[in-house]
Amino acid sequence: MRSPKADNRRSVYLLTGCLAHAVQDGLTAAVYVLLPVLAQSLGLNLSEVGLYKGLKSFVQGLLEIVSGIASERFGDRALLVFGLALSGMGYLLFSQTDSGIGVLLCLVVVGVGTAFQHSPASAMISRAYAEKGRRGALGLYNSAGDAGKLAFASGFSLAVGAGLAWHTVTFAYGLAGLLAGVAILVALRTSPLSWATRRRSGTVTVAGGVKGWGILDRSSFTALLAVVFLDSMVQAGALTFAAFLMLAKGEPLAIATFAATAILVGGMLGKAFCGFLADRIGPRRAFALVQVLTAVLLVAVVMAPSLLAYLLMPLLGVVLQGSTSITYGMVNDFVHPDRAARGFALIYGGSGFSTVVGPLTVGVVGDAYGVAIGILVLAVVSLLAIAPCWWLRVPAKPLVR
Repeated sequence: MRSPKADNRRSVYLLTGCLAHAVQDGLTAAVYVLLPVLAQSLGLNLSEVGLYKGLKSFVQGLLEIVSGIASERFGDRALLVFGLALSGMGYLLFSQTDSGIGVLLCLVVVGVGTAFQHSPASAMISRAYAEKGRRGALGLYNSAGDAGKLAFASGFSLAVGAGLAWHTVTFAYGLAGLLAGVAILVALRTSPLSWATRRRSGTVTVAGGVKGWGILDRSSFTALLAVVFLDSMVQAGALTFAAFLMLAKGEPLAIATFAATAILVGGMLGKAFCGFLADRIGPRRAFALVQVLTAVLLVAVVMAPSLLAYLLMPLLGVVLQGSTSITYGMVNDFVHPDRAARGFALIYGGSGFSTVVGPLTVGVVGDAYGVAIGILVLAVVSLLAIAPCWWLRVPAKPLVR
């Protein structure tokens, strides 16, 4: 039986992980609203928008992998605070820039910061709830990220729609990132020990002499990486260019920026719905169904008039973003518990790399043939993501307890 003190400590780990996720994902989602504003303000074309977003994602994806190893060495608190500090600084720099190169540098700084959050926070929560309630705790963690996305993206849209300068909004978001870092620094005064320290002190054992990355089923984990890569490519491309699609339909900028927000609203509901769906019909069937619906709704949004397209976007968000409840929930099925941070790092890293390809593909195709054609390419990719999903062998019970 756990003591009240142990339960309180677990709650602190969950709440701080949720705070980091909400702020970091919120700052990332705000980029989807910021980019169309910057494109009009600084004269960026679609290829440049895709390239800028892609480079930010590339840096984030590369360092996501590093963060998994760094978390074992330096501990979760240090990485969470470091990441929030950098993301906050990136947004503070945004408020002072007035050139395309300046925007690129700010995005890179934000990309570095957001890389040091998913892996340490997911691993911290997984360890805290290893005995019971892990999936539920991770579900709350994922929901916090969606809440942050919605709050920051809709806040930016409302501020711009009300006539507030984007420089002012980015400055406020930068302060929010820094304050969140301070809050976590204080809350985790008795921070989770790094994996290396816990092993030396004897508070953790390495069952079966686990080595390297601790992947228990390489073929299934590789298939999961492929699934996440293609799925994240579609998500990033659609969110980045949803506002540009509405601009192409003739909507004014202040209205078009709500396109990403509408998708994110559906995404919050989708995380819960798709997780329930996976429990009822199995993760592979659920993912296949979700991807087919994503492709259909992407085509519908492109073909529909503006008002109907806006009405369809929350439904698109349900399946477009809800799929992550299916895919990320399987990481612990294929990775040893003592290497959870590395497993999440590989998955989030692969997702980060895919978000380079998605926006860049839509941007290049959009400049050549129109943004609508670029979105239709994503519909095809959504269907392609179904194939590697059938290579997954999801165990009925954990391979290692």
